[in-house]
Amino acid sequence: MIQISVCMIVKNEEKILARCLDSLKGIWDELIIVDTGSTDRTKEIAARYTDKVYDFIWTGNFSDARNYSFSLAECEYIYTADADEELDPENRKKFLQLKETLLPEIEIVQMYYGNQMAQNSVYNFDKEYRPKLYKRLRTFTWQGAVHEAVSLEPVVYDSDIEILHKPEGQHSDRDLQIFETLLAKGEALNSRLENMYLRELYFAGSPENYAKAESYLQGILNEAEPEDDRFQKATALLCRMYRTKQEMKNFLKYGLKGAATKGSSELCLELGEYFLEQKDYEEAAVWFYNSAYETECLLDIRSGGITPLKKLITCYDALGNKEQADLYLAELEKYV
Repeated sequence: MIQISVCMIVKNEEKILARCLDSLKGIWDELIIVDTGSTDRTKEIAARYTDKVYDFIWTGNFSDARNYSFSLAECEYIYTADADEELDPENRKKFLQLKETLLPEIEIVQMYYGNQMAQNSVYNFDKEYRPKLYKRLRTFTWQGAVHEAVSLEPVVYDSDIEILHKPEGQHSDRDLQIFETLLAKGEALNSRLENMYLRELYFAGSPENYAKAESYLQGILNEAEPEDDRFQKATALLCRMYRTKQEMKNFLKYGLKGAATKGSSELCLELGEYFLEQKDYEEAAVWFYNSAYETECLLDIRSGGITPLKKLITCYDALGNKEQADLYLAELEKYV
């Protein structure tokens, strides 16, 4: 049987920490909880489960805190958990079975991360594989009878364990602030972080967030080819910003840039919203149709289905075309 260090970083999680830890009982041989500045009863609750509760001065960087928690671990494997996660009884049983049977050559175990769509998160899936269990120390070995080489790729096992993500609230304000701080320092975002930043803006950006992102989004347009997804995401976000600010010259400028190239479901939604606000229901329906059927969603999977279908029903109800409205209602019910 393998031994597992459960490593967590927490801050102000008094409402949900016990729920998470109760679901992990029997999993850990060592429980390490790193607190990044709680002002509630989080540390008190953590101390009921382990004497390994540590303080970490927040640096504005989650990786710094994660790396510190990993540095404290002593068991063969490390499991990383967040306070808003939970293992239900069935998946807890699967995890205990994994602990009994895991082959020693496996270095990373992936588990399903689920319940995402129910949380209105920035993710376009209900569950996905994520690496959750890591071998603490890797052993490098030479392989091959001739032209030998050290294997650098970890041995990964995709388990059927599913972790339920059950946050009390969203963290978009916090995440957007971190992104804005990075950009203000002139730090570059890699493609993964940029994609997350654009999603956070789309789902939860305030007018202030959009204002701070304006030059970054325009910079993407200067760098990327019009057919690139980066270009299309930026035009959709700029269109949203300028429509909400009622800066119609810029709204038209970036709307045309996107529509004249590949376009996206999100861009078509913004154009449809504009005509809907003008009560031009026929023109709005054209763009909502394009959003649902003729373009690809790049930021929000709902922009290519549920959202424009609801808008099409609104348009055809306003036009008194019940037959067409009912047709799109039937389409919507397929999604629901």
